[in-house]
Amino acid sequence: MSTIPMLLAVVAALANVAGAAVVVSRPNWSRAALELMIALSAGFLIAVAMADIVPEAIARGGERSAIVMLAGFVLVHLTQHALVRHFHFGEETHVVSERVSRAALVGLLLHTFVDGVAIASSFAVSAQLGAFVFGAIFLHKLPEGLAISSLFVAAGGTRRAALGAGALLGAATVAGVIATSVVAPLAEYGLALSAGVTLYVGASNLIPEFQGKPGWRHNIAFFVGCAVYLLARAVVRG
Repeated sequence: MSTIPMLLAVVAALANVAGAAVVVSRPNWSRAALELMIALSAGFLIAVAMADIVPEAIARGGERSAIVMLAGFVLVHLTQHALVRHFHFGEETHVVSERVSRAALVGLLLHTFVDGVAIASSFAVSAQLGAFVFGAIFLHKLPEGLAISSLFVAAGGTRRAALGAGALLGAATVAGVIATSVVAPLAEYGLALSAGVTLYVGASNLIPEFQGKPGWRHNIAFFVGCAVYLLARAVVRG
């Protein structure tokens, strides 16, 4: 197992914990800044998925990869929205049930596990793709940790439980990297699985968080996220 994907998975995991710590410590957090971060992340995430992860997955696995992409997309929808009626990225300000908070944790554990799979499988293709995928994942890790910890607090959980939920998400990312190195199907189709999950997270989790917001700031941040990825991709490819 390569050292670099593991180190980057740990960095991404720490961002999950940092997001949870934001809620637990209750600082003065700018909701507007979080929304702009989510919009930027959505643009970067969708750009890296459509421009690189999807084509590379199809090239490596053919038609089967398309089925795996669909499976990843459907699994995340099932665990984050079909089984959980109340879930969104960002800070939770409403009272929710304990069942909802735990179900959301299960859904996000699947998602963050696949984050680790994406990091490992993309580095198996090239260091360039691995770096881009890590960047896309890292950008949404803070809102992700913030979302799950605030759900636990809104459900009446303790601060320790809220922080622990964020830590579990981080641990799942590290586990995804480890599993990809030892489970043959993940090594073969991990990129396709991550493509489906990445598209779902960007299009169905992140974009709805700023859709309908007044003004152009969020849309501009989204377009900037797409442009930053495409510019970085062009520069790296020379």
